[in-house]
Amino acid sequence: MIKSTIKGIGHYVPENVVTNDDLSKLMTTNDEWITERTGIKERHHRKNRNDSEETTAFLAFKASEKALKMANLTAKDIDYIIFATLSPDYYFPGSGVLLQEMLGCDTIGALDVRNQCSGFVYAMSVANAFIKSKMYKNILVVGAEVHSFGLDFSDAGRGVSVIFGDGAGAVILSASDKEEDGDILSVNMHSEGKYADELCTKFPGSKFGWSDRMRLEPESVTDAEIYPVMNGNFVFKHAVTRFPETMNEALESAGKTIDDLDMFIPHQANLRIAQFVQKKFNLPDEKVFNNIQKFGNTTAASIPIALSEAIEQGRIKKNDLVLLSAFGSGFTWGSVLFQY
Repeated sequence: MIKSTIKGIGHYVPENVVTNDDLSKLMTTNDEWITERTGIKERHHRKNRNDSEETTAFLAFKASEKALKMANLTAKDIDYIIFATLSPDYYFPGSGVLLQEMLGCDTIGALDVRNQCSGFVYAMSVANAFIKSKMYKNILVVGAEVHSFGLDFSDAGRGVSVIFGDGAGAVILSASDKEEDGDILSVNMHSEGKYADELCTKFPGSKFGWSDRMRLEPESVTDAEIYPVMNGNFVFKHAVTRFPETMNEALESAGKTIDDLDMFIPHQANLRIAQFVQKKFNLPDEKVFNNIQKFGNTTAASIPIALSEAIEQGRIKKNDLVLLSAFGSGFTWGSVLFQY
C-alpha cells in the first residue's frame, strides 16, 4: 500500500522583527492590549513594504530549499507543486509557477490554493490524494504569506493589522511503501460560504468592479474594501465550535482517540482560540505546539512553520501521531492526521 510520508520540511521568515512596541509607534495600541487579546509579542515583516524581491514566492523558495535539503532531494525530483497563499506576488498568475521557476523544477504542474487560514491543510489533503492515486511521487506543498504590504497600519486597522506576520513553510510529501515510514491517516475539509463577509478582503475582485473603479476611479475605493476586515467575536465563536468538530472527525476516521495523540498543531490565529481548544480536550502543554507569540498569524504559512519548528526542536519524533487543524476565512476548516 502506498503511503504519503513527510520526507522534508523547512520554514523561512524575513529577518525584520516587529514588536508590539514598534506597532505602538504607528497606531494607538500597546503591548498589553495586543498580548491580552491575541497572545502575540512580535511578528516578522519584510523590511520594506514596497520590496519587489522579498515576495511571497521568494519566502516560499527559501523554505523549499530547506525542505529539499532535509529530504535529500533536488528540485528536479519534484513532480508537482501545491502553493497555498492569500497574498500572491501577482493578481495572476499564481505564485506556484513563480516558485517552479525559482527552484528550477522541470515543467511540472503548479496548483495554487486560495483557502486562506485553511490553505495548508487543504493543500496537504490534495497532495495526499495525488500520492495515493499514484499520480505523483514527490509533491512540494507550500504555505507562504507576505501580509505586511496589505495591512492598514492606522488606528482604523489596528484590530486586524497587529495580528498578521510574513513567512513561509514547505513540506515534501512523498510516496513510500516502506513499513517504517509515516503516513497520512485521515483528512477532512469543510466550508460555509454564507459567512464570507465576516473575514475578508473585498478588493480587487470582480464583484467590486476591478477595471473601472481601480483604474479610473481609485478615489471611490474605500479602506473597508482594500484592507482586511474581521468580525473578531463572530470568528472566535465559530472557530471554537469548528475546531473540535474537525479534530474529532479526523481522529474517528482513523480509529484513533485524543489520548493517542502525541502533538496537536492548530492554525496560529489567536492564542486564546488554541488555549480554548486545548482545555476542551484536556491536552497537556507538551502535546500542543504554539508559536504565534513570535510569528503572529501567518495564515497559510502558520501550520507548516509551526510543524517545521516542532520537528526542529524535537517536539515531534519518528512515529508520533500528529494532528494539524485550521479554521479561517470562507469560512473554511479542516484537519490532517498523520503518523510522522
